[in-house]
Amino acid sequence: MQQIPKQQLAISTSRELKSPQCHRANAGFTLIEILVVMAIIAMLAVMVAPNLFRQRAGAMRDVALSEISTLEAALDIYRLDVGAYPDSLDGLMENDSDRASWNGPYLRRGVPTDPWNNTYVYESNGREFTLISYGADGSQGGEEDDADIGL
Repeated sequence: MQQIPKQQLAISTSRELKSPQCHRANAGFTLIEILVVMAIIAMLAVMVAPNLFRQRAGAMRDVALSEISTLEAALDIYRLDVGAYPDSLDGLMENDSDRASWNGPYLRRGVPTDPWNNTYVYESNGREFTLISYGADGSQGGEEDDADIGL
């Protein structure tokens, strides 16, 4: 009887285990496995999506408050220079007072719109002002995401 070296025996055994027929039978996922994974993903999406939308609405309110704060600071500097608040927010970008003490522009990038792409509502009598955003609906009043925002 002829003796086969151990190294050659190991090579032939591993080739027999890796036959193409074995791989085809175990390759891929079953339909049940795919459906279970899809169901898990759908349940996670249902649980996570409302939280994401709530956080987005809160972030937009925070942006509006931050922009209002920046506009109020620019308005206060304008008042220190000119002696009164401007008639409109455009006075922060161009000298609408025709005074030599105007030292603007007071904003780097122009007058912003609120996060919902509406203009901020600004009213002034020269000594006082109000500055608000009407929120997501763009109309005065409202509740939750549609509530008016101001400092």
